[in-house]
Amino acid sequence: MGQPDDNRGRLLIWGLSPAGVELARRLSRSLGQGLKAEVRVPERFAKPGETGFASLTESLRKDFREAGGHVVVAAAGVAVRAIAPVLESKFTDPAVVVCDPAGKFAVSLLSGHVGGANDLARRAAKVLGGQAVVTTASDACGLPAVDELARAAGLDGFDPMAARRIACALLEEQAVQLYDPEELLGLSKKQRAEHFTILSGPEQWSPKRPGVWVHWRGPADLGEGLALRPKRLFAGVGCRRGASKQDILDALNAALEGQGGGLRLARDSLAGLASIDLKRSEPGLLEAAAELGLGLQFFTAEALDQVPNAQPSARVKRYTGTKSVCEAAAILASGGGALLAAKTIRGPATAAVAVSSR
Repeated sequence: MGQPDDNRGRLLIWGLSPAGVELARRLSRSLGQGLKAEVRVPERFAKPGETGFASLTESLRKDFREAGGHVVVAAAGVAVRAIAPVLESKFTDPAVVVCDPAGKFAVSLLSGHVGGANDLARRAAKVLGGQAVVTTASDACGLPAVDELARAAGLDGFDPMAARRIACALLEEQAVQLYDPEELLGLSKKQRAEHFTILSGPEQWSPKRPGVWVHWRGPADLGEGLALRPKRLFAGVGCRRGASKQDILDALNAALEGQGGGLRLARDSLAGLASIDLKRSEPGLLEAAAELGLGLQFFTAEALDQVPNAQPSARVKRYTGTKSVCEAAAILASGGGALLAAKTIRGPATAAVAVSSR
């Protein structure tokens, strides 16, 4: 199994020889910005605040999945023999970079794209004034690495098997279809022109061809494609007292499915939920947000009542003090974005969805 999400920002830097230990400390000071970098060194070299080990092999195996990345300052063979028994999958293994004790090379050894080892190797080489060594096929051939681009752009919904199909198609010089109307993937004009067939509308998408779809909506049939989702959708939720988690999820799913302009709104693009502050302690709402892994915003009745584009309801006004809850909450949470899915009622719950401008 892969490492827990809360470990992905943790970086362990291993030194072995005296020169390697000093280089590990240097990397820790520089790479620690934005990452929780920790130095691991032989017990006899450990300073206060550092973790010492008796055996690099045993300690690296033990802590392998306790971090999103490892930098091993030692011979590549040492690192390979240490981690070989604990490897599982390119899609779940953490990044591993190997640096020589002189700092001449930073080798992306494992999980170059998905785990981020290629980028980590480049950063380490920059710190050391050395050379990054990256051997993944797309990089060697000068092809765009969709998985790296997606991670850098903050796109969600990544499917490793679909990404593999895209990488193979690019290596075989097939023209991969691309629907990215807002150019969120970060491809250069040259990359778009040389490696992709650009679709001007969603109706041009073919599920029988490899392709990359970058949007918060659709497609109806993804087929062989890879869907990458910008976190741009905000759902407003209203509910009667005692509404269950499932009631709220049913209303939300109905809003995503039923009013997406013929193309379903993507759950992976949800960035947050919102409601009226009267529902701040509603168990079903809190449980639904927890299951979706989304934050909750709450707005006062006065703030919701000022939203001009929300569908008014005299009954809602009578009970809550505002003419609209779910639509107004969705619009406010999205920063005044456009309403995509109007108020959808399922039993004791209502939901609406708006999209932020960015």
